[in-house]
Amino acid sequence: MGNLHTVGPNEALVVSGGCCGSENKKTIVGGYAWAWACVTDTQRISLEVMTLNPRCENVETAKGVAITVTGVAQVKVIKEHDLLKTACEQFLGKGTTEIEGILLQTLEGHLRAILGTLTVEEVYKDRDTFASLVREVAAPDVGRMGIEILSFTIKDIYDKVEYLDSLGKTQTAIVKRDADIGVAEAKRDAGIREAECERIRMDARYTADTKIANSNREFQMQKADFDQEVNARKAEAELAYQLQGAKEKQKIRGEEIQIEVVERRKAIEVEEKEIIRKEKELIATVKSPAEAESYKVETIAQGKKTQKVLAAQAEAEKIKMVGASEAAAIEAIGKAEAERMRQKAAAYKQYGDAALMALVLDAMPKIAAEVAAPLAKTEEIVLINDDSSGGGKLSNEITKLVGQLPPAVQALTGVDLSKALGKLPGAQTVH
Repeated sequence: MGNLHTVGPNEALVVSGGCCGSENKKTIVGGYAWAWACVTDTQRISLEVMTLNPRCENVETAKGVAITVTGVAQVKVIKEHDLLKTACEQFLGKGTTEIEGILLQTLEGHLRAILGTLTVEEVYKDRDTFASLVREVAAPDVGRMGIEILSFTIKDIYDKVEYLDSLGKTQTAIVKRDADIGVAEAKRDAGIREAECERIRMDARYTADTKIANSNREFQMQKADFDQEVNARKAEAELAYQLQGAKEKQKIRGEEIQIEVVERRKAIEVEEKEIIRKEKELIATVKSPAEAESYKVETIAQGKKTQKVLAAQAEAEKIKMVGASEAAAIEAIGKAEAERMRQKAAAYKQYGDAALMALVLDAMPKIAAEVAAPLAKTEEIVLINDDSSGGGKLSNEITKLVGQLPPAVQALTGVDLSKALGKLPGAQTVH
């Protein structure tokens, strides 16, 4: 009996042994294999990434300073056939923990060896170079075991004698020293500049005080001269004021007299103006209203007269224009009628008696209508025949009337109706 074994992509299956004493080994990654029970041996090895934490405690560096270094490494079994076969020969049958322990000891050994060749300063300041050096030195050894170092980094570095702290303190002291020196130099420069500014300020102040004192002295001297001149002018002004006051009083008295004279004159003028005002008031209250009323009546009459004259002129102009329009219309109608008659005459001349006969026949109903118009108001007509022979007289009268019709038409129109009727088929002349 046999079993079917499947293998994932992150592990390798090694099949050894078989029937007939087979010594061949098969390594399968991500597939399956058939194994005979109790005859074929199957073993697995993981191809996943393994994380190692190598740690070297109290390792002496090149100058004898002991430090502790902790790193982080990522390793895995190489899938290449020959290297995978090598890894299987060395690690097959071991668990992941055992494999990690072997690799960890290998990396720690290389890490110790490299730390012994470097100083603390070199290790601390350039961790990436130190990690790269460890990876380069350890890679060949672990590679011969079929293992690949994917990454290696330094996680922590410290010591128990505070050597690293001393390095930091030294650098800190240097920085502080430089800072203190810079501060002192800045204060010194500031003090020098401040002293120079203070000196310039004091020089300017002393110069200004001197100028102020000189100006004050000149001001006092000029003020004394001005006061003396002012006092003299003040005395002259007081005397001139008194004299001028007397003169002004005399002038004021003269002006007062003149004012009294003017007041009397103005009073007389006021009386005269009052008389004139009363006269004007009388005129305004009595004479002017009468004149205004007269002027109003005269103006109204003149306005009515003008209105009538203008209305008459407008009416005359209207009649004139209407007459001219009617005359022009009559003239145009006359011309049109004359032209119509002329064209009718030409037509009559062209068509002869037949056309005239047609016109007469067209006009006869109108003539008959005009003749019968007065009879339209007559409700009944009674013809009385006095002839005892039986209606002979009435017939004679009708025949006589018909016989007189052609001469009447010929007299009105110039057309011989008897000749025209004689030309009609079936017509007979009545005598």
